Parts: sequence; structure tokens; C-alpha cells
Amino acid sequence: MTSNAQAQTAVTVGLDDLQNERIDFSSLEEAFGPSSLGIIIVKDLPSSFHHLRRKLLSLASTLGSLPQDELEKLESPASKWLVGWSCGKETLKDGRYDTLKGSYYVNCAPEFEKQQKSLAEKYPSLPEYTAPNIWPAEDLLPGFEATFRELCTLIIDIAVLVARACDKYAEAKIEGYTKGYLEHVVKTSVSTKARLLHYFPMPEMQSEAANGSGVDEDDWCATHVDHGCLTGLTSAMFVDEVINPPRTGSSFSVLQELDRSPDPKAGLYIHSRTGEVKKVAIPRDCLGFQTGEALEIITRGKFKAVPHFVRGAGPGAGGNVARNTLAVFTQPNLWERVDERREFAAFAKEIVEKNH
Repeated sequence: MTSNAQAQTAVTVGLDDLQNERIDFSSLEEAFGPSSLGIIIVKDLPSSFHHLRRKLLSLASTLGSLPQDELEKLESPASKWLVGWSCGKETLKDGRYDTLKGSYYVNCAPEFEKQQKSLAEKYPSLPEYTAPNIWPAEDLLPGFEATFRELCTLIIDIAVLVARACDKYAEAKIEGYTKGYLEHVVKTSVSTKARLLHYFPMPEMQSEAANGSGVDEDDWCATHVDHGCLTGLTSAMFVDEVINPPRTGSSFSVLQELDRSPDPKAGLYIHSRTGEVKKVAIPRDCLGFQTGEALEIITRGKFKAVPHFVRGAGPGAGGNVARNTLAVFTQPNLWERVDERREFAAFAKEIVEKNH
């Protein structure tokens, strides 16, 4: 398998074209079809997006810098660490635990809190989707909850428009496809989950090992496909945490973002259908939407979930640099069917048990 560190240009559409249903089928096939990269970029976002992104991704560094005893207060073992803070709980493909990134998981659907108790009663074996959210204290991470919620809501609203475009295609191309199904799934789901990611600056020994001969590029962050429908992705924020140390409480401020990663090999990579590994760049003022496994099943393979992984910056090219990003996984409600034999609850349980 070959690797291409030169960033590949993904299909890009304007938010206005999505809102006015002006996305043609050829663009969707190029973005999501069998020979695609499985990602579409949306530009011309609301002005509020830019501040929300910078603030939340700055808070990711602040979160990652908290003392261990504070981080432990934000953990949820009962949810298999799929609510709140998680680090070192996920296994890589060689069986090691992934300690190079920290995650903060939130059940981010606007209606989740209203239904949380009834969901927990109905699905007692799926606490990863039904456990209540955990939020850090406001005086520790000011604005964390409000910023997180507002940015996720914005991303979900745009995902609804991408889903609507996918529905138009599926209704024309797939016999028996339920009209408006994907938009319904994305718009009404209370199972949508967000993951704020903080990739710690890579320790020198591990980085040298990762850059050595005979070692796969994704050894420290295993290749995977998302198991939801559409994953909304912000561009990554790269921060030199020595020059710009994260600060908590009243001293918090939005961090100075590097113009680019100091390591040109760092970033998001997708395994293409031709056996190549393609680096994909999401511009800072845009959102990416990637196809997940549930969408592939729902569209009977017309749209493909594409395997992907992330590389961090090595110390030789900026060892103090952290990478922060946000992923919003729009997923069906637990009772929605993904195929003839499975509801999403059963499908998701299989995936979670494999990864945690």
C-alpha cells in the first residue's frame, strides 16, 4: 500500500447550494461513491462557526492539561468510557492501549437530556448510548459545555442538509428506498455522539519508532471506519503547547493556532479504493462530512464507508505540538433499523465490544 502525504482535494460544496438543494448526483458519487474518498467538504459556513471551533479546540488542550485526579472525576467507567473523558481505554490494532490521545465524549443531540432516563430504562445494556453526560466545572473550563453544545448543534444542522442531498440520490438510484430516510435519521436521532479529541505531543521514543522502517503509519492510531451515518469533522487545530501553554479558570484564553502542522505528514488519511493512502485536508473555515458504516448499509453499498486514520506530528518536526479536533457522529436512534436483521442498538453493540 502506498502513502501520499500531499493532501488530496475532496469534493467541496457551498452551504447555500445544500440549503437550496442544488447538489448534483455526480458530486455525491464523486464524494461518497464506490471509488470515492468518502468525504465531502462544506464551505461558506455561518460566521459563528469560526469562533466556536477555535474556542472548543483550545479548550481541548486545556482539558488535556488537567491533573490526573481532575480528569478521573470526568470519567464514566459505567458507559465503557464513551461518556466524558477517556484515555488509554481504546485498543490499537496490535492490542496496545492508545495513550497518545485523549477523548471527551458527549451525547450531543439537543433532545438527549429529555429522553435520557427513558432510554436508560429501555436499553439497560447500552450505557454507552444512554448514560448521562458529564461536564467539567465551569470555573475550571469556562464555557466548555455551552460552546460544545452550540458547535455540535450547528454541525448536526448541516449534516441534516447533507443527508437530504443523499436521500435525493438514494431515492433515484435504490429501488424501495424509504423517502427521506437518512434526513429523518440524522434530524430525529438522540443517539448522535460527539468526540472532542486531543492528540498529545508525541513522546520522542514513540515517534522515532513510528517513523522507523517496517512500522505501519497508523500503528499509534488504528485504521477504522465510523459506524454511524455521517461524521461531521472540523479541521484540526495545531498548537505548540510550550509557546502557548493551556490555562484553566479565569486565565483561560483561546490559543494561538499554528498556520499549519509543523510535520507535513501529520493529519487525516483515507485508504482509497485503489489501495493508496491519501492525505485529506479540511480547510480551517470548512466542515468535512465522512460516510460511516451504517450509511453504507442503509444505501446498500451505493455510498461507501472508507477506512481512515490520523497521524500526529513527530518531535523532529515540532515535538511540543498537540492536535485538537472535533468529530460529530450522526447515528440512528437505537430502535432504527440499519438492515433487515438489526436495529442500530445491536449493530452498535457489536462495534463497541470490538473496540473497547
